[in-house]
Amino acid sequence: MNTITRLFDFPYYQLEKFNLDKALITKKNGEWVATSTQEYLDKANALSRGLLRLGVNANDKVAIISMTNRTEWNICDIGILQTGAQDVPIYPTISQEDYEYVLNHSEATYCFVSCKEVLEKVNAIKNNVPSLKEVYCFDEIEGCQNWNKVLELGAGKSNQNEVEDRKNAVTTDDLATLIYTSGTTGRPKGVMLTHKNIVSNALNSAARLPIDLGQSKSLSFLPVCHIYERMLLYMYQYCGTSVYFAESLETISDNLKEIKPDVMSAVPRLLEKVYDKIYAKGADLTGLKKKLFFWAVELGLEYEPYGKNGALYEFKLKIARKLIFSKWQEALGGNLKAIASGSAALQPRLARVYNAAGIPVMEGYGLTETSPVVSVNDMRQNGFRIGTVGKLLADTEVKIAEDGEILVKGPQVMKGYYKDEEKTNEVLKNGYFHTGDIGEIDADGFLKITDRKKEMFKTSGGKYVAPQVLENQFKQSRFIEQIMVIGDGEKMPAAFIQPNFEFITDWAKMHNITLGNSPEEQITNPELIERIQKEVNEHNTKFGKWEQVKRFELTPDTWSIEAGHLTPTMKMKRKVIKEKYITLYNKIYEKN
Repeated sequence: MNTITRLFDFPYYQLEKFNLDKALITKKNGEWVATSTQEYLDKANALSRGLLRLGVNANDKVAIISMTNRTEWNICDIGILQTGAQDVPIYPTISQEDYEYVLNHSEATYCFVSCKEVLEKVNAIKNNVPSLKEVYCFDEIEGCQNWNKVLELGAGKSNQNEVEDRKNAVTTDDLATLIYTSGTTGRPKGVMLTHKNIVSNALNSAARLPIDLGQSKSLSFLPVCHIYERMLLYMYQYCGTSVYFAESLETISDNLKEIKPDVMSAVPRLLEKVYDKIYAKGADLTGLKKKLFFWAVELGLEYEPYGKNGALYEFKLKIARKLIFSKWQEALGGNLKAIASGSAALQPRLARVYNAAGIPVMEGYGLTETSPVVSVNDMRQNGFRIGTVGKLLADTEVKIAEDGEILVKGPQVMKGYYKDEEKTNEVLKNGYFHTGDIGEIDADGFLKITDRKKEMFKTSGGKYVAPQVLENQFKQSRFIEQIMVIGDGEKMPAAFIQPNFEFITDWAKMHNITLGNSPEEQITNPELIERIQKEVNEHNTKFGKWEQVKRFELTPDTWSIEAGHLTPTMKMKRKVIKEKYITLYNKIYEKN
């Protein structure tokens, strides 16, 4: 098989080209359990046959909801797609109300869930979803049909010819999946992605992956229900890369040391947390070790690729890598050749310090609607520039509109929003997808994102403020975990700030400051407020007077997906946050 045109072609290509003993690996009862390429396909075909015997038709919708990435997800994915049906991956963390909306809107006929937690959420609304015939669970749970039932139903191969006929009937332009965006406002929108959308993105992204074909290992932990991680899984299959599924976010450190992966994906928030932990350990050192640690960090923060800092800097960097940074590499398994960072803006200081440490973090850019990658950095052939999201993928065209909006054209651009022609026509015009992001392309072809068009606001004085640019700057402070800049229609910009509670606890101990026992007490501490004011003042100097944050209020909550502050992809729900802290808003703008 030389040509891949549909998503289920990927494992067949892997079988022919690499035939891995360890294609997909999941930890069960403390042991890594490997599934070979052959077993992966055998089970996917059994699932396809079982689904046909259950009466699944071409263009039916089948939902998959899993708390963690696991082998079963991939088998279901291929098994469903081979029948000509489409799968609907759903974020496990969304509300019951959103479960009900997505299952009804997609008219899902069957649903595969991972565990008891998800099952309970689905069971709570199942009776309100008339299209839903049955729910199957990956885990053994009393009172729920196990997914093995579908595999057993498909054990006999007498209808494999029907599976082959269904496969042959699927074209590259056919719909493959519905991915419901975790919108920061309103109801989720069902993004229609075709086989061609995702296949082209996986193949063109593979060209930017600096790994050995058929011999590498990846660690997968970002939610596979999001197109970013899902596209990467197809790309890994194409490259003959063994995919290990992390047990959870909490176990990533252990999993990295166990697996020693060559490649993984990450979001900036994770990279920030890893860096903060390393920094805190360095701060606990004493004497020469401490001096060397901070010398290496300072050196790292000055990093420029391709030896631009000169021979003396490169010599010092070599020493820093040997003495200090090698330990950072070990903590991440010691073999990483690439960390693909996406979903949000990566702070340039993190890009510098990680790459200086010999941990290649490559920032890219994309959206669910672009399957997702539009551009990505690549250390090879001068394709890496800090502060940018890299050069465009092959076959991708970007045009910058008069107002600075990024418009994208290419095979990865979605078909449209499911059952929503109006919203589709708002974003798809003259063959270009209107991203809602503001950016620019430099003379060398590197794309730079500067802000979200929809998030820009105007003060009462008529001055435009780009909140994201400010927020990314302020988040460089170790005191600030989250920040949202406000001020639309008001006389000045201000901000809600969630302190980094872990860090401020350590800071208070170091300076013998009594902070208080609870976050509610801590945020009223005058010394803490004064110290954060100092941070705000410092970062304000990078901006014009009209856009500087003039006032702020600290929030006692940790902003999270569960509490409703963030979307499943860790983006801020600005409207929700403003409503949550309306009392603080009124206090800032003296509206009480």
